[in-house]
Amino acid sequence: QVQLVESGGGLVQPGGSLRLSCAASRSIFSIYTMGWYRQLPGKQRELVATISPGGSTYYVDSVKGRFTISRDSAKNTVYLQMNSLKPEDTAVYYCNARNAISMNVDWGQGTQVTVSS
Repeated sequence: QVQLVESGGGLVQPGGSLRLSCAASRSIFSIYTMGWYRQLPGKQRELVATISPGGSTYYVDSVKGRFTISRDSAKNTVYLQMNSLKPEDTAVYYCNARNAISMNVDWGQGTQVTVSS
């Protein structure tokens, strides 16, 4: 099991930027796909972006060109840089770690992002 702790959420105006961080409890990036998901009240959790052990990235269409997922192996931390934020990006954002061998999945506690003027 991996403990994940997100940070960096908050209130930002439309067009602004935020950087979310997800710190893992140990070194996992070589065998874990890391991802960011988001969830609105009453709705299903939605995949936003992932980064594979090999470094390949994926983005949902609605954030392409605006969000960037990255990782720092020395800090066991994955980031989500969010630029040109829109009100529809408002959600609780969750960090996710999926073991590529066992397929075990761990989640962070979530961090609120609110985009509003």
